[in-house]
Amino acid sequence: MHKSFSKSTRLYISNMHSQILPISISNPFLPISAASQADAVFMNPYGYDGTDLAHSSIEDGKKFETKPLLSRVSSHDSVSGAPFSSAATSSCFYQQPRRRAASDSNLAELRGGRRRFFWNNAARNDGPRVSIVGFGSKILGYVRSGYKVITGFLSLQCYAFLIMPGVLQVAYYYYFSSQIRRDIVFGDQPRNKLDIYLPKSNGKNDSPKPVIAFITGGAWVIGYKAWGSLLGRHLSGTDVIVACIDYRNYPKATISEMVNDASRGISFVCNNITEYGGDPNRIYLMGQSAGAHIAACALVEQAIKECDATQTTTWSVSQIKAYFGLSGVYNMFKMAEHMNTRGPYKSLFMRIMGGEESLSKYSPEIIVQDTKNKNAVSLLPPVTLFHGTADHSIPADCSKTFVDSLQRVGLKAELKLYEGKSHTDVFVQDPLRGDDKLFDDLVAIIHGGDEEALARQAASTRRRLVPEFMLKLAGKISPF
Repeated sequence: MHKSFSKSTRLYISNMHSQILPISISNPFLPISAASQADAVFMNPYGYDGTDLAHSSIEDGKKFETKPLLSRVSSHDSVSGAPFSSAATSSCFYQQPRRRAASDSNLAELRGGRRRFFWNNAARNDGPRVSIVGFGSKILGYVRSGYKVITGFLSLQCYAFLIMPGVLQVAYYYYFSSQIRRDIVFGDQPRNKLDIYLPKSNGKNDSPKPVIAFITGGAWVIGYKAWGSLLGRHLSGTDVIVACIDYRNYPKATISEMVNDASRGISFVCNNITEYGGDPNRIYLMGQSAGAHIAACALVEQAIKECDATQTTTWSVSQIKAYFGLSGVYNMFKMAEHMNTRGPYKSLFMRIMGGEESLSKYSPEIIVQDTKNKNAVSLLPPVTLFHGTADHSIPADCSKTFVDSLQRVGLKAELKLYEGKSHTDVFVQDPLRGDDKLFDDLVAIIHGGDEEALARQAASTRRRLVPEFMLKLAGKISPF
């Protein structure tokens, strides 16, 4: 039908079209590669082939180029790489936007852009990757951790309230007894101090006394030398000197600094205990819970140093007559997951240990089995471990496997289990009720062969400090 138009009419339309300024619209949502391959698509309802229009424009000296308002990518041309035909890119006097087909890949990208950004931000380069599922898991983890922290704190408060009658009596003894030498400085770091519990002098037996260098527990976070007051009070009554060594806790220190602090304290005891009436040839190293782990690490580390000619030492493993470990942990790989369920949580546990790479370095059970440490292991003293079978904080298997490892490498090691006893029963509740099996076992080892000392211990009486019903209830709600 368009061929019926006269040449003059077509020329008039061409002149009108030549007055329109060129329009160039780029689509910021399309990738550059897609835009570069876009074809000009125009609607030509009159079927003009564009020949006369282009010719007329040239004649008028007003030749122009137009770019499409929207681009359409030809899948054929984008794959084959063939140039677009000139007919497809011909000019027209007007442009009508064309609705994109639902199959357009670029349109699909635009449609899904917001959805993908909300879920994983994969289509954006200006932000971190976000995962709704991961975010939800973190929130639930924080809620669960917060719940455990709150309930654990409340349980600790109730536990402390129930044993408070005994705590007050021990605190009075700690601060007002003339038998205690408190806050003796042994290093230049904060909390490099120790307390020494001295036996009563009766003027009859003033010979040097056996010594226990004791390192308290506290999950590497709340350890403090005063936690050994009850042990010091009982043992000093049987002619045993107790030196409670303090150390920095997390976050002020990681396990490496804690072991260094403990080693300094042990060095002070070995080199200065004679000034307090101690026997330098009968020094026993003991630790409870986290303190048992720290003490074992310090002992093994010292043995390794003594086998290295380039290392200088201030004390010797040979000065330690025996090692006593109460409710301790000695393989940190096995404990990592267990600590995650009981607390401290695994992330915190790893920070305390100084990272996962430090777990083997501070796992005495692994170190003693390493053949390269054979000479160092041979220097270690006899080992006796104590553990309650109902200990849920640190299972008794931790002591069992360590004893097995020590025995396999030829060391003298023994395990004493307390049936039905929890993590705090052996060290807190039993001494408060005046029925301390651990105390009897320690005295039997330390005073072994000394009939007079054993007779004095057997004749001594230990009174109850807390009513039984309060101790039983405390044991049920203990967070440890």
